[in-house]
Parts: sequence; C-alpha cells; structure tokens
Amino acid sequence: MRYGDDVFPIGYEVVHKDTEVIDEKTNKLKRIASISKNEYFRNLLTTAAKNQVKFEWILADNWFSSKDNFDFIHKKLKKKFIIGIKSNRLVALSQNDKKTGKFQRVDELELKDGESKILWLKGNSFPMKLTKKIFTNEDGSTGILFIVSNDLTDGVDHSEIYHKRWQIEVYHKSLKQNASPKNHLAKSPTKTVKTQKNHIFASVIGFCKLELLKLKTATNHFAIKYKLILAANQAALKELNFMKNTSQIQNFA
Repeated sequence: MRYGDDVFPIGYEVVHKDTEVIDEKTNKLKRIASISKNEYFRNLLTTAAKNQVKFEWILADNWFSSKDNFDFIHKKLKKKFIIGIKSNRLVALSQNDKKTGKFQRVDELELKDGESKILWLKGNSFPMKLTKKIFTNEDGSTGILFIVSNDLTDGVDHSEIYHKRWQIEVYHKSLKQNASPKNHLAKSPTKTVKTQKNHIFASVIGFCKLELLKLKTATNHFAIKYKLILAANQAALKELNFMKNTSQIQNFA
C-alpha cells in the first residue's frame, strides 16, 4: 500500500506447494500449489476490502492480468485498476468487432508512445483503455509496456500512475537486504514451514519499522542501515582502543 512516498505492506501470502504431480517433460515427481497466484492475488484484495483499507487504484504487472482478475476488480470490488498485459493479448476495437470475433494482437495496433485507445480485451465484457509506453533500459536498449485500465476518464495519465508500482520493487529489495535476518530473505536458515513463516513475518515487521524511521529522519532504508553499521564499527573501534590502552598500562605496571 502506498500513500504519497510512504509504503507499507498490508498483507502477504506464503505459497504452499501441497500437491504432487508428475512433470510431463522430466517424468519426475514435483510439488505444486493447489491455489494459483491469481487466487492468492484475489484473496489479498478481498482481505483488504473486508478490512476497509482505503485505496483508489490497484496496480500490478502482467503476472496478474488474467480475465478473472479484471472481472473481480471491476465487477465485485468496483475499484479502478491499471495492470500490465503481454503484447500477444487479443483485443477488439469495437463492440461489434467483439461480437463478430474480430480480434487482433495488442502489438499489431499502431499506437505512439503514450497514446491510449479504448478497446475490448478478449474474455472480458467491459471496455478498457489501453496505453502504450516506450521506455529505455539501463543498457540503452528500449522496451515497450502495454497497460490497461477500467478507468476511461479523459486526461488521466495511466502510465504516470502505473509508474508508482515501482515502489513494490524497492520494497522487495529493502525487505531482502535491510529488514531480513542474515541480510537475505531468500537464504533463510529456517527449515520448517512454521519457522520460515516466522522469518518472513519478522522481516516484514522490520521493513515497517524502517519505513517509520524513514519518515522521522527523512533518510532512506539503505542510508539508515549504513549509519547503524558505521556507528557500530565506531563503537567497536573505541572499545578496542580502550582495551588496547588498558592492556598497555597493565603490561607497563
């Protein structure tokens, strides 16, 4: 959940791989989760709504761009969303095209950078606004992002609002490198489901405390971490020098 520049987690799920199946490619036994990532996604949104969390937009990448998720947010939650979609998704440019089954791929549409278009996504009954955004990667290469929204209001820059979703990546990075014991959540020494869940929960609480410190000190999580490390090293050096000087005095005596 983001309010302005402040970010706080309001829920999370631990994927439980509770079902055994045979992998068709390797013919070996593997474990999978009986609940899909999209079901987890909808469960978290349902919990937020039941808890009366105040939010205006739901932002997500194309991992969560299923037609069921779109219907759930639009029809049941009655909330606005901006979600990324893959370039091969099929769309109709009018209701008549939708009725007659005239669909085309998103990447076949002639859209300029930042341009939007009202259309119908295959599998969904309500219109959405598609926006194309061209971005530049750190290595200088370019990429294309397609996002859709059930908000058809004119003058709203969906790509600018969607950019705020980047804070989830900052959250994940800080959670792993600053808030997690052993400085890496993925390398947790825990072995059982209970201790692993406790480790994750403690890390999330640690992130929240860091976020509160950020508000009080106007300093980001990484700067807070290095200030603490510097202070600890300075205290250790001071104690080491004290022990060294005391030892020299005793030896001289």
